[in-house]
Amino acid sequence: MAATLEDVRTIALALPEAAEVVDGHRGGAAWRTRAGLFVWERGPSKTDVAALAALGRTWPDGPVVGVRTDGLDGKQALLETFPAEFFTIPHFDGYPAVLVRLDAIDQDLLREVVTDAWLLRAPKRVAQEWLAAHPPREG
Repeated sequence: MAATLEDVRTIALALPEAAEVVDGHRGGAAWRTRAGLFVWERGPSKTDVAALAALGRTWPDGPVVGVRTDGLDGKQALLETFPAEFFTIPHFDGYPAVLVRLDAIDQDLLREVVTDAWLLRAPKRVAQEWLAAHPPREG
């Protein structure tokens, strides 16, 4: 089943010290901790559309969110492992984030990437407490 922006909202706001804000740059919904954004609604700008067209690509139909990654290697791993779910644009070159096609990602993977992004922005003590209470599932 395709994910929605409401699913992103539910996942993000269930995480400690996460708050929903209006993205001051684009005006969409965004979720942050005191340390910064970890997931945000992202539509295409005219520059994005033109840059993708120059590459022979188009902005996907459906809702898209940006999600922080654990560095550029983490970004590349998501792009290579899940090419239907994640993409990037020239504007994100050198930036540790990917774009997520909500209509292509399943709920479990969405929860995983939003949670991982939150862990990058959560206060260390809060993240450690959350991880202790939510150990990784085996297998």
